Amino acid sequence: MIVKLEFAAVNEWLGKKMFLLVLVALVMGCLLRVPDSPLVRVLLVALFAYMTFVTSLGTGFKSFIQVLGRPWVPLWALILIHLVTPLIAYSLGNLFFANMPETKLGLLIGAAIPVGVTSVIWTALTQGNIPICLVAVTLDTLIVPVLLPLYYKLIVDQSIIINYASLLIQLILMVTIPSIAGMLFYDWTGGKAAGFSRGIGGVSSKVALFIVILLNASLVAPNVSWSVEIVQMMAVVLLMVAAGYVLGYVGSLCIPNSSRDIMLAMIYSVGMRNISCGLVIAITYFPPAVAIPITLCMLFQQPIAAVIPNLFKYFDERKLRFEERRQRHQRTIYNS
Repeated sequence: MIVKLEFAAVNEWLGKKMFLLVLVALVMGCLLRVPDSPLVRVLLVALFAYMTFVTSLGTGFKSFIQVLGRPWVPLWALILIHLVTPLIAYSLGNLFFANMPETKLGLLIGAAIPVGVTSVIWTALTQGNIPICLVAVTLDTLIVPVLLPLYYKLIVDQSIIINYASLLIQLILMVTIPSIAGMLFYDWTGGKAAGFSRGIGGVSSKVALFIVILLNASLVAPNVSWSVEIVQMMAVVLLMVAAGYVLGYVGSLCIPNSSRDIMLAMIYSVGMRNISCGLVIAITYFPPAVAIPITLCMLFQQPIAAVIPNLFKYFDERKLRFEERRQRHQRTIYNS
């Protein structure tokens, strides 16, 4: 019992320090430069699968089926992801890189790629609605093989054939199977499995997230060489990535009776992208310069994700202080 309590305390402490955890992982990844290899790729898939499994221990299969039966919120998130976000990227590209078509294309690809698997992890870390996020990732997995080639044909006027069989298998291994296993285990234990996800499971999944960010940063770092153009591009990419999270927040306000957990699920579902998928598409089908904006997305996506719960905490405390001042003012008027 004491060990469980200690792990729960460590898990809670790590949850409050996620921004620092992400920042340290990014810096270490850029410095260590772990060489790419099949083993690293397999390790990334395994770590993703474990994180998704632990995340899914906090919800039952029944809740997932209920959301899947009425998928209006996840579908609304996908509309924002695949229609509104690309328009934002297209506008930013025309505004800041009118004479750099490869950079414009990179921004567009970075906005149009599928929902990031880590959106499920961050939704769980911030106590968001996990079933909504899982359904959004699942639905996106089904529509992306049809949507992306059509999208690039319309925008880029180039037909591309992507190995979606490999992409689909990876997503099934990282999301579908561990999610179903976790939810079924939650139901089988009568909800007791959630205790594991709040204790040693929560700690180990955060360590796994640290390793995933470190490895991804290490794979991305060699593609970035510092220059004035890169600094300008970083500023625009930061704006684009932040706009995705803001769009998720604004989109959640359009949902009737939206609660905090739905809001967080929308923010992370709309804001996070599968950067690895985008890099594969860019490197395989387009000139190398197209991959640079997508690479930069990875540098900002995780840190901003870590900042979001701190922003909510700041505004909650500010609202509480305002309410306390208002009540003291009312008592002063009443006593006088």
